[in-house]
Amino acid sequence: MAPLKIAVAGAGGRMGQAVVRAIDSVDDAALAGALERAGADTVGRDAGQLAGLEPAGIAITDSAEEALGSAEAIIDFTAPAATMALAQLAAARSLIHVIGTTGLDAGQEAQLKADAGRARIVKAGNMSLGVNLLTALVRQAAAALGEDFDIEILEFHHRSKVDAPSGTALMLGEAAAEGRGISLENHAVRSRDGKTGARDRGAIGFATLRGGSVVGEHRVVLAGPHERVELAHVAEDRSIFANGAVRAAIWARDRAPGLYSMADVLGLSEQQNG
Repeated sequence: MAPLKIAVAGAGGRMGQAVVRAIDSVDDAALAGALERAGADTVGRDAGQLAGLEPAGIAITDSAEEALGSAEAIIDFTAPAATMALAQLAAARSLIHVIGTTGLDAGQEAQLKADAGRARIVKAGNMSLGVNLLTALVRQAAAALGEDFDIEILEFHHRSKVDAPSGTALMLGEAAAEGRGISLENHAVRSRDGKTGARDRGAIGFATLRGGSVVGEHRVVLAGPHERVELAHVAEDRSIFANGAVRAAIWARDRAPGLYSMADVLGLSEQQNG
């Protein structure tokens, strides 16, 4: 089978460059386009060369139509507004759309579900194997340990990250809520300040740290009477997210239109349902 032709959104950024390198590292994928926002200083540069590789013959463009010209898939770690615009184009072209963008609101999430009627969308708050395994473990731990164990989620990212809590932290929170059979929306505590009173039973707390060049750290604490269980993941390089995204695009090649997660890609959904 010919390599999957993949376009990269945000190709001039750190994650975009990591995705370009990930595509170059596998035989089943080929770079087909590179997209950046209008006015970006990387527009016009060779996407491979910018990522530290040999020239790819693919110039970064600010035209989505041009970037998607021959593509069969697009990998997208950008911003909510850009992702939603790309989702419309991907759906119109029946492309594979791998989304690592975080910070989408409820309306945008609903629109992606509608777009998935025409496109193969793989969306995850985190594309790494380790985090998705962690998510499954958090779900199991929350189910096994009763409400006497309070759940707190701590996340730490680089100073440039613009959304909080992180998409991964929210994914872990959703897993904990599913394990408990409750709604995260009704039990999440995203900030504490001043005289807050005693902790509500069943709450799922979030704590956010930002600083330096931290790629990503997540810790889920289940604190019970006289004992504590901690589950953690530390990302040391963005390549783990990029590699997962490329793997997701290749996996989706033979799938029907729909909205998928990395748990589907890794076969974890079948294990959970089994």
